[in-house]
Amino acid sequence: MRLTLDQTNDSLMTGPGDLYAKEISGAGNAFANAIYEHSTLPLRVFEAARISTAMINGCKICMNWQSKRDVHQMGIVGGVTNNGEAPDDSFYSNLLNNNLEGLSSRELIAVQFAKAMGTEPQKLAKDEKFWAGVKEVFSDAEITDLTYCIAGWMGMGRVAHVLGLDSNCSI
Repeated sequence: MRLTLDQTNDSLMTGPGDLYAKEISGAGNAFANAIYEHSTLPLRVFEAARISTAMINGCKICMNWQSKRDVHQMGIVGGVTNNGEAPDDSFYSNLLNNNLEGLSSRELIAVQFAKAMGTEPQKLAKDEKFWAGVKEVFSDAEITDLTYCIAGWMGMGRVAHVLGLDSNCSI
């Protein structure tokens, strides 16, 4: 871990913002919570994009997280976990091994979108062919939801990984 934190608090959600940069980290935490509380994306689409983002970020906590199983640790009841079928363990295992077989067209595009947004945002912004495919399966509201979710995971996952908050923590 890159920062000194009070190790007496055993809450998974305790982080550097409890000690440092409280207003900034509080805003980040509120954004992260809003993603899980208010996203209207189907849970499998949400999780496909989230796992893909976690892999880019390298965040161990994020790669082990399963929203249906773990979101209660954020103090959230329901939210995105009410949005359809929960992925099974093979869904997560396949994604973590870059095996995209068995994904629906929406889940596959969500993975591709997350990867492009996380690694090549300038190319993504100009890729009209890809955007045509996105628009075939997602409404403008869903595209907005997905984009903000990915942005939140990119930011908060990178904070966790870069500061080493994921190095001694498990779900």
